[in-house]
Amino acid sequence: MTIHVLYCNVVPPDLFELVRQAAPPGWQVDMYPAQADQRGSSQARADYLVVAAEPVDAALLDATPRVKMVQHQGVGYDKVDVAELNRRAIPFALTPEGTTEGVAEHVFALLLCLNKHMAEAEASLGQGQWLQWELRTRSYEVAEKTFGLIGYGRIGQAVAKRAVAFDAHCLYYDPWLPAGFSHPDADRVDTLEELLRRSDVVSLHAPATAETKHLIGASEIAAMKPDAVLINTARGSLIDEAALLAALTAGRIRGAGLDVFEQEPLPPDSPWRRGLERAVVVPHIAAGTRDAYSKKMRAIFANLERHSRGQAVLNTVTA
Repeated sequence: MTIHVLYCNVVPPDLFELVRQAAPPGWQVDMYPAQADQRGSSQARADYLVVAAEPVDAALLDATPRVKMVQHQGVGYDKVDVAELNRRAIPFALTPEGTTEGVAEHVFALLLCLNKHMAEAEASLGQGQWLQWELRTRSYEVAEKTFGLIGYGRIGQAVAKRAVAFDAHCLYYDPWLPAGFSHPDADRVDTLEELLRRSDVVSLHAPATAETKHLIGASEIAAMKPDAVLINTARGSLIDEAALLAALTAGRIRGAGLDVFEQEPLPPDSPWRRGLERAVVVPHIAAGTRDAYSKKMRAIFANLERHSRGQAVLNTVTA
């Protein structure tokens, strides 16, 4: 009997081909039609759902009555109604594989662009300028700076490893870790205020929860060094964007590198679309590499195969 997987994301054909290549022989993978009124047949036959940005709620589950398991292709599941899945006894699992390296590298991509004013330097070349000297008093190195990592799980630790290779020093604040936890690449601090006060680079790696919503607001930004930068590759809701915009406009901090936003995609009138001088903004691409995607798909289908064989699945979430 053919097993049907519904990939609940609309992606380019070449990317969807990577999904299909990872599927076990004999499994049928359908991609969500872009038009909602064309989704009926693929929903009706789906045995498994793979989701990313698509909300998983009662309406979707009603439309997919055969579904036996839902697999998220990432780790941020704020759009998934886990309670509803529990009520229907449908297992739900995450895919941490393929996320860590790309996101950790992306922190430094954003930081280096900010530190060296890459966008300004490139644009000036196209305008016939040669800013060999003009950018120097505003440019910085990573070496000998202090990184403050908010959240110190897999990705936070991977960022610390790379920061140490750059000759930087790392601090981390993570009240969700056990009291006795320690790690060789970073020193633990007890309060968020201390981390903000001491750090040259503040990088966010916390989950999106009610507790962490606007974890960084006006008072937290005020506690940062004037020449510090803020990097967010985690979730947009961690930052009060209005407060950050005000701080950047006023020059309260040196800059911000953002891969994620409270509303995605950004609406047409978003101020983040205006090319702010002190910000580098990109459209949620931190883990968006071919390497990461292929690794994720292999892990996803391995987990779905475990379930189809009656074996225990990995990385399940129940709350």
